[in-house]
Order: sequence, then C-alpha cells, then structure tokens
Amino acid sequence: MIPRDATLRVVRPTDNLEQIAVMYSKALGFEMLKQFKDHDGFDGVVLGHQQHAYHLEFIHQQGATVGKAPSQEHLLVFFIDCSRVWERTCRNMIDAGFSVVDSTNPYWENVGKTFEDVDGYRVVLQNRDWDC
Repeated sequence: MIPRDATLRVVRPTDNLEQIAVMYSKALGFEMLKQFKDHDGFDGVVLGHQQHAYHLEFIHQQGATVGKAPSQEHLLVFFIDCSRVWERTCRNMIDAGFSVVDSTNPYWENVGKTFEDVDGYRVVLQNRDWDC
C-alpha cells in the first residue's frame, strides 16, 4: 500500500506551457512550486500548494508537439462541498480562460460544471463532498 503521506503528482504534456501555468494558477489558486528550463530537453512547471499532497506538473519537450487532449474524458475532478467556494472557483475558471463545456458523462452535470483548457483537457468542479 502507498503510504498516506505520499505526494501525488499528475504530469501532463502541453504545447502551451506558459499559458497553461497561468490558467491553472489563476483558476485554482495554485502556487508555482518549481519551474525548470531545458532539463534534459524538457521545460516544465510544478503547481500546487505547499501543504497539499498533490501537484500538477505541466511539461513541454523541446522540439516536440503533443496536440490536443486525446478524448473528452481526460478529467481532473475537484469535489468542493461549500457552495460559495464552488461558485467562486467556477468564476475563477472562466476568468482564467477556461471554457464551460457540457460533459460527455451526464454524472458530472448533476451538481457540477465542466471546464476545458486551451489543450482540450477538462476540469470538473463538483459541488458536493466526495463519497465512495
């Protein structure tokens, strides 16, 4: 079993590194924890919060093109149970440049909103507590 204090880092390639870093920082209030240039041919940023055990890392391999998301089901999902915080976060997503889109899975539409970034990847904000 993975220890409870392990940190989860989700890494995703992008052709729009600077724009994506700004979008996710502004929309979700993430801090830039680390930034690197030409690390063995990769540029990248690590976003997150110092006290949270998860990070988002966006990378760009120099000379490579990754294109758009391969499907509309590549999702990051955040469960936000407080309605005021959820509404504010939804506004932040739009202000940061995310587009509001219909989810292909109706489950996410019940008490949530789906947003798409410039790469076609999606973030779902659910206005509920997570339950198994």
